[in-house]
Amino acid sequence: MNEPNDKGRKSRSLRDALRRVRLAEAERSDVVVDLHDAERVRLEMLAEELNGVFAEVPKDNDTFLFSVAGGSPQRLWIDMTSFVVMGRDRRTYRFLKDTRLGRTVILETASLDDMADCITHYIAERIIERERTLEGDWLMKRVLLSTAKPEAPAEEGTPAVAPTSRDYRALGWVAAAFLAGILIGFAILLGWAWTRV
Repeated sequence: MNEPNDKGRKSRSLRDALRRVRLAEAERSDVVVDLHDAERVRLEMLAEELNGVFAEVPKDNDTFLFSVAGGSPQRLWIDMTSFVVMGRDRRTYRFLKDTRLGRTVILETASLDDMADCITHYIAERIIERERTLEGDWLMKRVLLSTAKPEAPAEEGTPAVAPTSRDYRALGWVAAAFLAGILIGFAILLGWAWTRV
């Protein structure tokens, strides 16, 4: 019988392999931590650039967040639906907004000044939009109060507001729409059953 020649063979050790894999993982995680820290530093630089703008926002306006949040990816939150993240290259700022139609990119740039200008403009638009909404609400209440008829005080034992014919008409339309929906649903179900049989 021939004995195997151990001189030319390389010995393998699981312990050495585990050590090599752990070292490689540690090096990779150091790179990831460095990238993560770089993202945060760039977002904090943008937040510092916008500190003056953040300070000028009216104190009664609580729609803005203005905070750098950890996580993956890290974000500089402007309000509940808009935020800035760093691009894949870790140098490009991406200003994103979540809408009902999906996420929209408002601006993508490597320039800190351009991003700060865009965010400042966005904040100004939101403040004006909020003022218009509040003004519209106030105006609507004012119009409703001026068109409302003064009512005589209700006597004891009588309802404060008696239903009008308009209320009954609206209720009739709701009931008719409900019944029409049931009939249409039944017709669709019957048609589906007819095609399956």
